Amino acid sequence: MDEYHINRISVIAPISAAIARTKEILFQPFNLGKWFVIGFCAFLATLAQSGMGGGGGGGGNWSSGNHNHHGMESFNGIREAVMSNLPIVLIFGSIALIVGIAFMLLFLWLSSRGQFMFVHCIAENKAEVKRPWSKYLNVGNSLFLFKFAVWGISLICIGLLTGIGALLFFTVGSGGARVQAMGALMIVLPISLLIVPLVIAITIFVKFTNDFVVPIMYLRGCRCMDAWREFGQLLKINKANFALYILFQIVINMAIAAIMFALMIATCCIACCILPIPYLGTVLLLPLLIFDQGYKLYYLAQFGDAYNVFTQNDQQQV
Repeated sequence: MDEYHINRISVIAPISAAIARTKEILFQPFNLGKWFVIGFCAFLATLAQSGMGGGGGGGGNWSSGNHNHHGMESFNGIREAVMSNLPIVLIFGSIALIVGIAFMLLFLWLSSRGQFMFVHCIAENKAEVKRPWSKYLNVGNSLFLFKFAVWGISLICIGLLTGIGALLFFTVGSGGARVQAMGALMIVLPISLLIVPLVIAITIFVKFTNDFVVPIMYLRGCRCMDAWREFGQLLKINKANFALYILFQIVINMAIAAIMFALMIATCCIACCILPIPYLGTVLLLPLLIFDQGYKLYYLAQFGDAYNVFTQNDQQQV
């Protein structure tokens, strides 16, 4: 590892290599069938990835007596409805939770296998499904179990913090609307200060797993924990490089978002109707997905031939 120096690692150099790889795979020559096959692998690889969004709510006018009265009545009504029907709420909530977890596990398992299939297609410039599906069975299952453990621990931690906050929120004393609002703020603020850094840390950890640990598993055929130990040593002596990588990924994602927006405008929002369709949306965005994955692979390849997933001809591009 001592051979890797900071000045040898660049976040810019992999861009041209990733663009060239994308052109070679999809346009030299153009083959629609190849698009759909690789698109299927990309669809599986991204199956468990989902965005997290939230909406904002408007605030009431606390200086109005009527608003205070109605606000307190609504709060108390919700609390009483939940508490009076607690068994039913718990039963239906548990069923919904179990079904949701079952689907998430299925998506996570398929995605874990799909990630190696997608890397295989890019590394070898081949549109294959059956061979990589079988070849990377063991590493795919190892990745699934590792992600399941991380997902479970994360869910428990965030769930406990959220549950504590919700429990305290519903037991806020009835001392008037202002008192309840202040009590809710005193509950939400510290819980948020704990949850937000935790979510950021988990997000970075999962990103490193997807971007670098998966290619190491692909190369070594090893378990996820073994690949993480190897990557951990690489990360330990290249903290600045990987910190810069994370920041530059934000720039790349912004550029990709801008390209997608331009695509929707250029197609008179036709793309907006296709992108939400499972699989077809992935095929439409395949050049961006291959570039994004290719960039990560070429960035890792800068740390030496032992981390290069490409053939000898492609090593000259890094």
